[in-house]
Formats: sequence, C-alpha cells, structure tokens
Amino acid sequence: MKITIGQINTTNGDIEGNVAKILQAIEKAKQDGSEMIVFPEVATHGYTSFDWFLDKDIIENVAAPLQKIIPATENITAIVGTVRKTDNANGRRLFNSAAVIHNGKLLGFADKTLLPEYDVFDDPRYFEPSDVRKMFEIDGRKIGVVVCEDFWNDKTFWKERLYDADPADELIMQGADLIVALNASPFNKGKIKLRCEMVAHRARLQKKPIIFINLVGGNDGIIFDGASLIADEEGDIILQAKAFEEFIETVELDIHKPDARGITGNECETIRQALVLGIKDYARKNRFSTAVLGLSGGIDSALVATLACEALGAKNVLSVMMPSPFSSEGSIKHSENLATNLGCRTRLEPISATFEVLLKQMNLHKPTHGGENLAAENMQSRLRGVILMTISNAEGRLVLATGNKSELAVGYCTLYGDTNGGLAVLGDVLKTEVYKIARHINESAKREIIPTAIIDKKPSAELAPNQFDQDSLPPYDLMDKVLKRYFEDKLSPEEIIAEGNDAKLVYDLLNKVESPANEFKRRQLPPTLIISKNAIGIGRRRPVTHKYRRNMKS
Repeated sequence: MKITIGQINTTNGDIEGNVAKILQAIEKAKQDGSEMIVFPEVATHGYTSFDWFLDKDIIENVAAPLQKIIPATENITAIVGTVRKTDNANGRRLFNSAAVIHNGKLLGFADKTLLPEYDVFDDPRYFEPSDVRKMFEIDGRKIGVVVCEDFWNDKTFWKERLYDADPADELIMQGADLIVALNASPFNKGKIKLRCEMVAHRARLQKKPIIFINLVGGNDGIIFDGASLIADEEGDIILQAKAFEEFIETVELDIHKPDARGITGNECETIRQALVLGIKDYARKNRFSTAVLGLSGGIDSALVATLACEALGAKNVLSVMMPSPFSSEGSIKHSENLATNLGCRTRLEPISATFEVLLKQMNLHKPTHGGENLAAENMQSRLRGVILMTISNAEGRLVLATGNKSELAVGYCTLYGDTNGGLAVLGDVLKTEVYKIARHINESAKREIIPTAIIDKKPSAELAPNQFDQDSLPPYDLMDKVLKRYFEDKLSPEEIIAEGNDAKLVYDLLNKVESPANEFKRRQLPPTLIISKNAIGIGRRRPVTHKYRRNMKS
C-alpha cells in the first residue's frame, strides 16, 4: 500500500489557501501512484484559529472546504483534518474531526475525544468531545483514524496520563489493521525524538503500522515542526519527514527500510531551525517582507539579527545602532563587524542629544554606577523603542524584539523600550541557550558569523557607567538552572533546592518571576516564539493583581 504524507503549512483562517494546498498535494500523491494521502489536524481552517471556531459564520459554512476537496479524490483516499458541526442542541457547536474521503465520496468522520486544555491548547472552549469510535474499511483494510490527543494516551508508554480513555487502543482492540493519527503537535525541545519513540513503541507493541502526520509552520508564537513519520508493524520508522518545512512524499508501507532524514540529535540546531521558521512565517503570514531591530553590540541582538537574515534574507533586515553616552566603543565596532558578516543594512541613530534634552526637561540626573536613577536608564531604552517604531511606521518593517527569557522572566527589561516590537524572537530562549546557539552557528558555518568579541563580552545593558547584568542578577548559569526547572519541568521551589540550588537564590528568583509588576510587563510582550514546554507566552496564565509570595521555609 502506497501512502503519502501531506505535511503542509497552513494559515489560520486562510481557508481558500489551505484548501489549495490540500488539492495540490492530492494531485502530487496521484502522480506518485499513492493509494492514500493524510493531512494534519484542522488542515482546512488552520490550528489553532482560537475564537474563530465560535463565530457563527465559520460554524454555518464549516462544510464548504470539503465540498471542494471531495471531487478531487477520485481513485485515492484522503484523510483530512477539519471541523464539522455537531447535531447537539446543547454544548459546543463543532467537532474537531478527520474527514475520510475515498474515490470521490465522503465515507464519514472520526471526531476527536480527548480535548487538551493545558499549555497553548484550549480545545474544550471550542469543540465537543466524541464518544464514538468508527472504523473505516477501504480496499480490504480496516483503518482506525484518531485526531492528535486521541493518540497520545498510551498507558504502556506514559508514566502519567491525563485521561482514562485511549481511543487509539480502542480502535486497535476493535481490529484496526492500520492507525492514522492526525496531529498539530507544536515544537519544543526534545519533542521530535519523543514522538518517534512514542509512535515506534505502539507500532512495535501492537504489531500495527502507524501513520503519524503533523502540521508544519509558524502561527503567532506557536511553531509546528512537522517531522511526520510512518512506523511499520515492527516499530521501524520507514518514513521520517523533514522537520520545519513542507513535505509531500509517498512511501510503500511494506518497504521495511529505515528512514532517519528528518531527525537531528543537535538541540541547538533544532532550536535554530524553529526560530528561523517562526520569524519567516510570522512575517510572511502577516504580510511583512522586511524587518528592523536594534543592534546593541550584545549577544541577544546579534543572534536575532543572524536568525532574521536567514529567515528573511539579509537585504531585507535593517539593524539600527543607537548609542547613548554609556555605549562602549566596542559595541558599535562589534555591531558593524556582525552586519558585515551578515550582509545586512545598518543605520546609525545616536540618542545622546535627545537623552540630554529629556533629562533636562524631566529634571532628572544622569545615571551613575549602580543605577541610582532608574527613570533615566529606562528613558534610553524607550528612546530606542521610539526610533524603531518610527522606522517601522515609515518603512513598513516588522520590529523584532531581542530580549531573552531569563531577563523577561525576572523583569530585567524596560516596558515600552526593549519590549517593543511585533515579535519576541528570544522570549522563550534562556540566556545560556542564546550563547550555545550563537556558538553553534559559528561552528556549523566553520567561520565567525557572530563575532567572538560579542560572544565573550560581559553582558551589559549599557544604561549607566560600568554597568553589568551581574550587578542586578545572579550569574546566568545559576539563574537558568532554576528557571528551566521551574518553567519547563514545573518543579516546586523545594524540589529545585533539593537538586543542589541555593535556597535564597531560588526563592528570590521565583518571587521576581511571580511579581505583579513583572507579570504586567510580560502581558505587554509581542507574540513570543515558543520552543519549550510551559513557556512565557499564551500558554502561561497568571493574574497581574495578586499578593502571592513564596516564603523560604526555615
């Protein structure tokens, strides 16, 4: 049996464009002699389109995309992620479904049962759960179809499960010869390997082939990596789609030949690819062809500039250097060297004169070492924000914010200053990860793209004389250990301390994270590219107004 993976990059709400991609992929599958093509979750409408799924016009016209797809399936089977109306008088008006279409006829739907409501997911807000399992018999094969979460609850694989039901296992027990799982599984660190292990485990244990199709592309801050795969009944991966790009390819189910093209063991490389795709798709889908960012001479802006040039093309990236009275000579020189290496445009917009005028007007004094005048420090960052937003308005450029996760987590950033922008590129990348990715880029290129002088430079906001990050923050290597375990692994303070971290450091950091002022700052952030579980972004929900504080136990 020949099967085609239709790993397409959809756009939320672009129903016409999404359907066009589906039709093109079906034609490609026919040319390859394929018998079946599978598409990701909600491929017709985009995942996730959030509250559009509550709009009456979407609900009333929900079947229209399939009417264009069904006639194109002559002599082939297409399994398409979509949404459909329920028949219920109460409850949600839509099912999250897989439409099974064969030889020009709609055979029926497999509706999603397990509706996630954690991290970036909120399916129960939009969809009704199904309690029906339906088998589809096509050309003598019994095919069990599940949608995303319905595949992710295998009691023999997961130590802890979120649900009692396992729809995929129920279909296997009913005699399915083949399982098809339609997914919109976002990227985060280590997840590609996890999916491979999960799919291979079930295929090997149940002696059933499994087709696991996943969405690819960036939608707001959520990045879908694709990396779709097919496992045979022995649990061997016989097709591994390339990650972070569209992939339409056909494989013979009985080939018994391992395939590892889409797998990389280098975490820095997968993060780099994810961020590049995130920038590219956010710009493209929001009709930006050019971008602008502030280039400070520090590691964060250097990495963002490098990623932006790869995503959009160097000629489309403008790096603006905005020195203040406290900027070091090296900051400008290193920025210029970086821009030369990248081939992007630069622009010099000093802020010293404007800063002096505003200091006098606001009756403020210049900051001295130690940051005694915080308002004057923040004024410099906000002046830079004004310049970048002005260029954006004048030239139609997307402003890329350059702050990293470590700083944003503890509020070491200026509201309406360095938090300005249309996209927060590094908002889910810890400072120590920023350094690792920068070194990886140079090592992969076998030349110095990001100047070593920038990588080796002691981190500083340069808003006061002789100012360094470590005057206000713990060392990043200590800080990031705590933040990673707290955010990504959801450990308690006591558990983090038990791993050997200093108790005072842990409580001080986590109280900064949970501070109302810092939560308020994060609420103002532009969409943040997400590369980890439980990231700072749309999946994190905390009140701004609260009095909660973590007190160190004696």
